Formats: sequence, structure tokens, C-alpha cells
Amino acid sequence: MKTFKCYCGYRVYFENSQCINCGRELGYLSDQRSISALGKTSDELWRALGPPGNGALYRKCTNYVEHAVCNWMVPVDDPLSFCEACRLNEIIPDLSQPKHRQYWYKLERAKRYMLYSISQLGLPIMSKNEDPTRGVAFLFLVDKESTSEFTQPIPEQTPTPTGHAGGRITINLAEADDIARTRIREQMRERYRTLLGHFRHEIGHYYWELLIPDSDFLGPFRECFGDERRDYQQALAEYYRLGPPDAWETLFISAYAASHPWEDWAESWAHYVLMFDALETAYQFGFSVEDRKLQSPAEPLSVRAGQHAPRLQDFDVMFEQWTKFSIAINGINRSMGLRDAYPFAPSLAVRNKLRFIHKIIDLVSRPETHY
Repeated sequence: MKTFKCYCGYRVYFENSQCINCGRELGYLSDQRSISALGKTSDELWRALGPPGNGALYRKCTNYVEHAVCNWMVPVDDPLSFCEACRLNEIIPDLSQPKHRQYWYKLERAKRYMLYSISQLGLPIMSKNEDPTRGVAFLFLVDKESTSEFTQPIPEQTPTPTGHAGGRITINLAEADDIARTRIREQMRERYRTLLGHFRHEIGHYYWELLIPDSDFLGPFRECFGDERRDYQQALAEYYRLGPPDAWETLFISAYAASHPWEDWAESWAHYVLMFDALETAYQFGFSVEDRKLQSPAEPLSVRAGQHAPRLQDFDVMFEQWTKFSIAINGINRSMGLRDAYPFAPSLAVRNKLRFIHKIIDLVSRPETHY
């Protein structure tokens, strides 16, 4: 994640809606991939002050104006009232219920972080309204019975599974309850469970369906991850009944990744995006490890064939940097009495899976690539 500067020169961040130094309102310009200070020109229109917006006119997203759960802007010539992130929503929570707005804000923040990473990687994304077959939609649902795996963080729920099907990504609103999410992480014996991790994992399923089945990537995918034609429901049932195989760490990034090739892909995808985003953040803050400044995981974005697309860093260089940096941040956390920030030790097999994902993203992000 990049850091940004307000018109006054003060450092601001991706989720900010106001500069604490000068008081100007801020908005994220998705067409420029940047936060900008805003100057009001009318009841609805705002002018982007200075670069990168350079005076262009925008409207605030409806969810920015009415609910304060978004800070993204809509170009003045865009006929839709929602920003590029919020127009992907198909179902939002019932805001008349206690805590729903608070939890929805957390979900939207995590979703926007994920979408930023996807845009930085140059990957295609579209709504179901744009393309009912290849588009993506988000459904933020709540349980309906009082007893659930989340031990009642929201009254009157029944279990609603977080998951993906045909481009529709469902997230259980209770995942935004930190205590409830920690309980289920402990119950499931997971090393890592975050809202942002859920979004990265589920969007990985979406990109598998979008990029792999009818492409030349399918054969190499099966060589790397296994045959996805194995019965999925049966595989999950066996995993929950028997657990992961012995010594699963030698082949998989997580125990859950061992359940089925689709889950192995999604878990590996989530970790690749985590690596990319964390290294970009470290680079933005000028981190050095072993007296060497970390490099950006992608060269500065440039316009190629009319599209913004990255030139990804060599995977082995990126992975070496990530290994050293993750060891350092784990050491910092331990010195503060906290859990490891990155509680994983990727094996050679996992490294090869991450390299495979890196290669696909690098190919797909190029304008001349057809898939």
C-alpha cells in the first residue's frame, strides 16, 4: 500500500477522509490510484487539488455521503452514483440493526484494500452489471439464528458461510467482530484469520474461474496444485473429518490449502497478494533489512497501450526480500509481546506455487495478453 500526500504536503493514508494537518477533505481517485485533497465547487462537485487529479471534478460516492463507510470519488462524467468499489456490492447489511454499520465499515475498508492491490497488479475486474458472466459481486450477509459458530456477536443469526460461487463473494458480517473472529480462528486451529485475508482468498477463487479453466494455464495448474476435478464437497468433508495430511507444511501454505486444489490456489493467491502489498508498504516507508533498502515489488506504474499496468519485480528477488522482511517484523512483534505478524514458513513447494501465480499475474496484466 502506498502512502500519499495532501495538498498541504502532509502525509495521508489510503483510508483517510480528512487531513489532520490542514483540515481539507480527502478522497480516493480510483482512476489515478491516489488520495487527493478536495475543494468544494458546488453541493455535489469537488475539485481534486494539485496532482494527480490536477483540478478534475468528482462527486463523492453515495456511500461516502450517506453512510461514511467509503472515501472513494466518482469522476464527474460517470453516470453512476457509486464508486468503483461500492458498485460491486450486491447485498449490504440491514443498517437498522445494532452494530451493522460499524461492521459494514470494517468490511468495506478491507474490500477497498484488496481492490487497491488488484489494481496495482494490473488485473481485470468488473461488476456483474457490466458482465453478468465474468463479473464479481459482494454479498455481506448475517446469520439468522441466535446460536452460531461466532457465539452470538450479532443477535438472531444462523451460520452464513463465507465463500465464493460464480463470481459472487459472500462474507459473513460477523467476521468483522474481532472477538468472534478470534474465537473461530482458535476453534479451527488457524494460524491466521483476518478480514483482509478473507477478501484476498475469495477473490483468488474468482480469478481462478476467470483465468484458468479455458486457458493454456490449466495443464500447468494441475501439475503445480493438483487435479481440481476431484469432488470438492467430498474433499472438504474429508478435511473437516480427518484434518490435513501428516507433514502438510512441506507442500502447502496452510492446513486448509491441503483440502482441495481450489483451496490451495486461493490460499496461495492470498499469500502472494499479502507479500506484494506488504513489500510495497515497506518500500513506501523506506524500510531497510540487513543494511539494504527494500525495493518496490513492481516498477512505477506506466501507461502501456492506454492502460495502467505494472512491471513486476523478478519473483526470486521479491521472495528473498519478503523472507528477510517477514523475519524482521516477526522479531519486532515478539519484542513487543505480540503474535508473529506472519506465522508461516513457506516450503520450496509453496514457493513454486507462488512463482506460478506471479507468472500468471505478470502475463495477464499485459494489455496484449488474451485469456
